[in-house]
Parts: sequence; C-alpha cells; structure tokens
Amino acid sequence: MEDPKIKRALISVSDKTGVVELAKALEKMKVEIFSTGGTLETLRKSGVTAKSISNITRFPEILDGRVKTLHPKIHGGLLARRNLKTHRTDVKDNKIDYIDLVVVNLYPFEQTIRKEGATLADAIEQIDIGGPAMLRSAAKNYEFVTVVCDVGDYQCVIDEMTANKGRTTLKTRAALAQKVFELTSQYDQMIANYLAAQLDGESTETDGLARRYALWLTKEIDMRYGENPHQKAAFYALKTEQGEVSFGEHFEKLHGKDLSYNNVLDLTAAAGLCDEFDNELPTVVIVKHTNPCGVAQSTSLYEAYRRAYETDTQSPFGGIVAVNKPLDMKTAEAIDDIFTEIIVAPDFEEGVLEFLKKKKDRRLIRQKKSTKRGGLEVRGTSVGVLVQERDVATVKGNELRIVTQRKPTEQEMNDMLFAWRVAKHVKSNAIVYAKDLRTVGIGAGQMSRIDSARLARWKAEEAKLDLKGSAVASDAFFPFPDGLIVAAEAGATAVIQPGGSIRDEEVIKAADERGVAMVFTGTRHFKH
Repeated sequence: MEDPKIKRALISVSDKTGVVELAKALEKMKVEIFSTGGTLETLRKSGVTAKSISNITRFPEILDGRVKTLHPKIHGGLLARRNLKTHRTDVKDNKIDYIDLVVVNLYPFEQTIRKEGATLADAIEQIDIGGPAMLRSAAKNYEFVTVVCDVGDYQCVIDEMTANKGRTTLKTRAALAQKVFELTSQYDQMIANYLAAQLDGESTETDGLARRYALWLTKEIDMRYGENPHQKAAFYALKTEQGEVSFGEHFEKLHGKDLSYNNVLDLTAAAGLCDEFDNELPTVVIVKHTNPCGVAQSTSLYEAYRRAYETDTQSPFGGIVAVNKPLDMKTAEAIDDIFTEIIVAPDFEEGVLEFLKKKKDRRLIRQKKSTKRGGLEVRGTSVGVLVQERDVATVKGNELRIVTQRKPTEQEMNDMLFAWRVAKHVKSNAIVYAKDLRTVGIGAGQMSRIDSARLARWKAEEAKLDLKGSAVASDAFFPFPDGLIVAAEAGATAVIQPGGSIRDEEVIKAADERGVAMVFTGTRHFKH
C-alpha cells in the first residue's frame, strides 16, 4: 500500500519552539493546517494560514480550553483505518475528514512542579488531557498517520516529506509512534508519582518515595563488557522528575578505549569524592575498585597528587585519578609514571592532553559539571530494586558535639572534617586516618570495624607514614572501645564518629584515658 500523502495537519503545542518554521514548510507543500488556542494565535501572527479546530468540530473551545479536541470528528479522523471499507463508510456517513499529521507536545507539568512555590492546584492545571489523547490515537494508527511529539523531529519530517512528495515512510511513522507511547507513559507516571507524594502525605517534594515508581532509561553507551568480559553491559541515562541525568551531561571522553562497566563505576566514584572538595584547595583523589586509596589537598595539584599517592603506593596501579582543578603538565608527568586507567579533570592545560594521549589505552575524561545532587538512588538486586534518597548529608565544625574532656585543636578539627568527607565514600566498615589534609591510612569493606582500623594502620605502616597526631574518621559508631584503642595506639589523637552505640560511654572513657579528643556527628555514612 502506498504511503498516504499528508494533506491535513493538526498542530497544538505548548512548547512553540520551531512550530512557525514547521508550519510554513507544511504550507509550502499545500498542507491544510488546523490549530488551537495559543498555537493558532502564534501561527496566524507569523503569517501562517491556519484554521481553528472549531472548523472541524463545529463546536467552540469550552471550560477555559479544557475541552477543545475531545471530539469524534478529531479522533475519527485520526483513528480511521483507511484500508477497511467499514471505516471508510463510517467516515463518509459522519462527514469526517482524515487527519494525516498530528504535531502535539504536552502541557509543562514537569516544569511546573519544579518551580519554587508550585501548588497542587498549579500542578493539576498542567495535566494535559486532549494532548495525550490525540497523540495516542495518531500513534495507534501510525500505518496511516504521522505523529510528532518531539521538537527535534520537525526537520526530519519536513525532509522526508520533501523527498517523498508530501509523504513519510512507514518506518518513520512507526518510530515516531513509539516515541509517543514512551512520552505519554513517562508523563502519566510523573503525575502519578507527584500525586502519590502530595495526596498520600508521603512527602512534599517531587522526588518523594511514591507507592509505585517507574524507571525511564535510555541507552546512552554500549559498555565494552560488564564486571567481567563474559557479561554484556550498557549505560542508561535516567530521566527523573528533575530532568534527565546522563553520562554525557557530566563527562566527555577525550581519549582512550571504550569504557567498561567497572570503568564507569570507578570514575563516578572518583569524581563523586572529588566533588566533595570543589571550590577548595587543589585536591587529588585516587580510586581503585570504587574505594579511595589516597586523597590529599595542597597548594598545588602536583603536591596534592604526591601526597595522595604516598598513602598507598601499590593500589594506584591501574586506578583512577580525579582532580578538582585543570590538570597541569607537572602533575600529568607524575601521574604518567605509573599505569593509570582513567584521568578525570575539569580541564587540561595547554599541551597536557597531547602528552597524555601518547598512551593510547588510557582514558582521558573531562568533567563538565559536578555530580553532587539530591534525588533518588536506585540499586538492583536479584529480586527487585532498592530506592533511597542520595546521601548528600554534610556536617560543619559548629555542628559537632565534643564528648571528651579534651577539645580538639584547630588542626585536629580540620583533619577530622577532611577524614569524615573521605570516609563517606569508603565502603563500610570504613576507617580513615588523616593528617595535614591528606589520608595516611584507609581501611575499607571489612566485616568488623576493628579489622578496618587495623588494616588502615597496617597500610600506613607499609607506606612508612607516621600516624602520630592524626585524626580518625569512622563512618559508623564504634560498637566497642577496641577500634578506638587501636587508633590511639597507632598515634591518632582525634576521632570523629556518629555516636549512638549503647557503649558510647565506654568508648568515651577509653578516649579520655588516652587523651584523645572525640566528636560525634549524629549522622552515619554507611556505604554498602
């Protein structure tokens, strides 16, 4: 069957971007254009000969525009299957004309609920009824009707009509129809999530945990492989009520092999920790298997890298380095001394990229914006998914509760807060020793907290780093005094931890007996 020629178009859009240009192109191809409300006014002001939808329905727009396209002559013209004699008879008997092209985008519900001070009433008024109905009717009948819901597709449709004497291909119509159902499902789920949060009293925020939650994923990158070479993997951009979150929004790969599943986990872990120190002193983060193995701040990136690397000189091989300032040549040359899988930087000074590109397999990543954000975090299990709010909690010095007889010095306080920010990004149980704004020992992912404390001390001894006068951060409370005692015996003089154990008093007593200053945050940072 020949593709139907587009003779009549219905255009009704909330986002007017590009609509005048589209309509003028259609007009040149002798397409009769019908429109509604604000779109009709926009087209006419621009010199487009467009007719009101009322010319089709013979019925006025009513209820402040709530009802204008919900009419048999509209949906009959969209849904009629032109290859069926019964449908052709119904169309003729009811004086219905076919509609060949529908261009619709929806009321801005998403933009409305993001606005500060938006009310439930504001949101309700932006729930589109006629738009989704027309889109779905046209999409269901894509064999005969071309439907466009994305401004980005306007030119494609015009180009195809120009090349095919006013027609689009079935392949294009099917692809556009699929886009419609993707859009309307996301639109409806966004409304459902919002209303669940508002009406059920679960949250006043648009990212509250609704009773049902839909994931809207779009494949962005094919990974080289998954955690292991025999596993397939891909990276998907995630659409949320706050907008789409994607790899390309935050990062740009400038050089190197395609990324693997593990690469993305590691580089986002490194960038996430480095983002804790944005707009601060030059900071370097070295990550291996999503855990930091060295973090330091200094007056220069080179010095910060040297100090971070000294935390653990074995683990950085094959690791990821992230920095919070444009990467300079001196630091790049130091990083180049060992095999580094990925380097992440907000920018690269002149000549640095050319130098680093000499190793073809190394990935060079430019970080375009911070990864710090609120919203929801989704994690899969073998039986379903877990959804939680992201851990964006922070603590300031004046929010800490000093629980020991001795108060921390200013240097100890600075080192504790530094260690606390690092510990937030270390797998639990996490113990971080810090001194002079650098890590000097990290214990990650052990089954008991005392083992993490011992591991961190042992790593420091292996690196020949002095723990005397260091500060220790524990991501959760010490269940017994033993972990604190290990830290004190290693030379630590200050401890930062959440508190909240039934044995807090025993732990405080152990600290006092050893002259250790200790503060409680009241917040833990488990990272499983």
